[in-house]
Amino acid sequence: MPSTRVLVTGGSGFIAGHCIVQLLAAGFQVRTTIRSLTREASVRGVLAEAGMSDDRDLTFVAADLMRDEGWAQAVQDMDFVLHVASPVQPGHVENEDDVIVPAREGTLRVLRAARAAGVKRVVLTSAFHAVSWGHPHSDHVFTEEDWTVVDGPGVDAYGKSKTLAERAAWEYMRDGANSTELVTLLPVAVMGPVLGDHVSGANHVVQRMLRGAMPGFPHLFIPIVDVRDVAQAHVLAMTAPSAAGQRFLISNGPAIEMKRIGAMIKARLGADADGVPTRTLPNVAVRVAATFDPQLRAIVPDLGYAKRTSNEKARRVLGWTPRDPEEAVIAAAESLVKKGLIAR
Repeated sequence: MPSTRVLVTGGSGFIAGHCIVQLLAAGFQVRTTIRSLTREASVRGVLAEAGMSDDRDLTFVAADLMRDEGWAQAVQDMDFVLHVASPVQPGHVENEDDVIVPAREGTLRVLRAARAAGVKRVVLTSAFHAVSWGHPHSDHVFTEEDWTVVDGPGVDAYGKSKTLAERAAWEYMRDGANSTELVTLLPVAVMGPVLGDHVSGANHVVQRMLRGAMPGFPHLFIPIVDVRDVAQAHVLAMTAPSAAGQRFLISNGPAIEMKRIGAMIKARLGADADGVPTRTLPNVAVRVAATFDPQLRAIVPDLGYAKRTSNEKARRVLGWTPRDPEEAVIAAAESLVKKGLIAR
């Protein structure tokens, strides 16, 4: 599809960068937004390091999620939009609106511009945070039919932001005549090869392990998906005719205990993983520490609970085939070491 044009929002981001690399490799013309064009050269350099072989079909436009300027130009003549950009601040924040407002208002700003420009389809990057938070612990298998209970236990500002932004998107797209289609993707914890020297997503967990910043592991289970598979899901969701109007949970396999993640890293990286702990902290110790640490407080509701997920719909409708989550863990760890991003 050499003439198909795609806008990717937030081109300096982790998931967006991997989307851009895959889109260019597949022959799409790509435009991406960054907040300032002064960053274009550095973003191109990061993407080239990540495997972008040819950037002649890549252009940049300045646009900010909190401002109207630039968005009409960004979506002009685009066939598709991958709206990936969103504030990522899991855990405790002083002012929830600092995360919620940009996510919700930015999403609506992009959708309004896309609809006005006659874009065929918008693929919105939501998150597992919009699916499984605030629910009681059970053997329930989470799917695209589930929504986070925003006033439930353990729901942080980031979870609220993703849930409220996605709900606002669906409400807006159902309101009135509209030829633009919407698809939303709900990835679990995203790990994989780091882009540049900025660590984002669940790669922070791996970085903290390698830095020796954890005295031990809380009894937590993390569902993991590789960022390269998340990018592939975006491309498939953009092009699959039957994906229109659908949500897709992007997960792979059962949630993995943090202690096991650490063991994977130690087994592969040897001396580079000397800082990774081996013991699990008692739940009572984590709960006591959480009374003084707001970041720990956010994880207490999920201690000892492994959320179950199904990716059946993504496999069936999109033809999506993810790799083993261990590949994501090791790719993250190896890239952090290679880039010198584990210094304490």
